[in-house]
Amino acid sequence: MKLFYHPDQERHAPPTFLLRGRPVDSPEGPVRAELLIQGLASMGLCVTPPTEVDGPRLRERLAAIHAPRYLDFLETIHARWQALPGAAEIVAPNVHPCGGGHHYPRHPVGLVGWHMHDMACPMTADSFAGILASAACAEAAADAVLAGEDAAYALCRPPGHHAGPERAGGFCFLNNAALAATVLRERHERVAILDVDLHHGNGTQDIFYCRGDVWTGSLHADPADFYPFFWGGADETGEGEGAGANVNLPLPLGSDGAAFLATLDRLVARLDAFRPESVVVALGLDAHKDDPLAGLALETEDFIAVGRRIAALGLPTVLVQEGGYPTEHLGDNLAAFLGGFTAA
Repeated sequence: MKLFYHPDQERHAPPTFLLRGRPVDSPEGPVRAELLIQGLASMGLCVTPPTEVDGPRLRERLAAIHAPRYLDFLETIHARWQALPGAAEIVAPNVHPCGGGHHYPRHPVGLVGWHMHDMACPMTADSFAGILASAACAEAAADAVLAGEDAAYALCRPPGHHAGPERAGGFCFLNNAALAATVLRERHERVAILDVDLHHGNGTQDIFYCRGDVWTGSLHADPADFYPFFWGGADETGEGEGAGANVNLPLPLGSDGAAFLATLDRLVARLDAFRPESVVVALGLDAHKDDPLAGLALETEDFIAVGRRIAALGLPTVLVQEGGYPTEHLGDNLAAFLGGFTAA
């Protein structure tokens, strides 16, 4: 299995984010990658960087899932923000078009509110370089699978599954799982995205909601009580050509490994019925009981069974890292998942 990570990803290192009205240390920083790499090293595995972190092919593929004005926003907003009198070093919104805006703004403050749907995506001067390098890892892993690898892993940080066609949120800016699926679709007629993160992948759902060629399925803490709150219900099943190709299976807060695995079995059965040629796994490890954003209660050993169940699909697989935040267990959780996945 090829594994990808690029050191430029460290350039996105937001010091804080807003939680329940208070600025707190951000759990989504470079230390996440360090802990995950330690987990890989414990298995004798090492990461390699993608050969390119920016280029016309990556830009073209990103434009297939994100609006051009959003991609331009991510690349240029920090400089535009810094030109404002009295602006902070960190780009963060202070206004949102709740209920739906009617006019796309020109002013940077309006643009930040339009394109960032929460307070978890602050950007610094170097953020875009790190965000782009994260996406390049997902692209490289998908290209490796198209080149013949049975599976490949992308250590994507920042993560991506909350990023929609033109919205950032939940630490996510570019949708790495959707990008990987877009690459696989260049050869495969039917691709599935299986999201096992603690949180619903609302951005991924938004990107493919009206498409029937990419199936999206997610199990996650019930959004009635948990982020992202406004998306992820079982009644969200797709529209138009995508009708029936979106499956959400919410879990009650605090659900344990047994409940998670039983729900995963149900979700995998729905995936099998779609008959995909390949699969992208949005690999969250934040369902662990000690994760700082904990909403579920999996043990490290449960990730072995998750990996084994996904490997049993027998499909070309791109593993895209999503959540999983700093604890002493994070690297072990990744090693447990990959141990189960590679042993199946």
